[in-house]
Amino acid sequence: MREKISTKMNYYEIKFNIKPNTEINRDVLAAILAEIGFESFSENPNGIDAYISEKLYDEEKIKDCIAEFPLENTQLNFTSSFVETKDWNEEWEKNFFQPIIINDRCVIHSSFHENIPQLQYDIIIDPKMAFGTGHHETTSLMISFLLDTEVKNKSFLDMGCGTAVLAILAKMKGANPVVAIDIDEWAYNNSIENIRLNNTPDIGIRLGGAELLGKEKFDVIFANINRNILLNDIHIYSSCMQSDSQLFMSGFYTEDMEMIKEECHKNNLQFVSYIEKNNWVAIKTIKK
Repeated sequence: MREKISTKMNYYEIKFNIKPNTEINRDVLAAILAEIGFESFSENPNGIDAYISEKLYDEEKIKDCIAEFPLENTQLNFTSSFVETKDWNEEWEKNFFQPIIINDRCVIHSSFHENIPQLQYDIIIDPKMAFGTGHHETTSLMISFLLDTEVKNKSFLDMGCGTAVLAILAKMKGANPVVAIDIDEWAYNNSIENIRLNNTPDIGIRLGGAELLGKEKFDVIFANINRNILLNDIHIYSSCMQSDSQLFMSGFYTEDMEMIKEECHKNNLQFVSYIEKNNWVAIKTIKK
């Protein structure tokens, strides 16, 4: 049994009632809430439960999200409660995070799980309240792409790294150097701990956004963020790529793919392929 890390901190739990309570309504609401600082979500019988740190909680911003919800004929309301010093690893263990297997080659699990199947890649993620356990469609899509991508001895960037699961897998596959960046301080700290748990210390973790990239070049870039940030930063990613470098992106829906492809075309990035799951999409491009 591996060491279990204590992860106590104060959060607000927001229970959202969604009518109709459809998967697309839940996913869109979660994506919108993530942009204002919500860090974890779980389904409830009437919608979703969402969690945000005490320091980021702002009821007016939540009301604005509901008022600007983009899907028609959807009713949303919520209740909030303060959750003091809950051990989030224990909550994930009891309720949310179960081991996940991707393409029968990679298993992602936490340090508290036992009887893990023996696969080619074994990744330990103690997620706390950060994204990236592999359960969300975008993460599993990106892992699927990475499993089939040659990265040995190639420079690799994990942009919007969350738990750093993609950076860790890339390192296990022989990528070097590997850089992981996230704008969220909690994700940054969680990435550091997950890198230690997986004995992949040669990953450079940075706190910030695309402005940190400068003039360095990468052979392979994985960016799993959201549509608007991707559209804003594609030109920066392109400037950090050499001819034949690859850029993989996810965090958006099938209906958003054309605008992403158009922005890629403007920045000398050629669309290669895509995969999708439950209306979420991941795409592969190459620098011309």
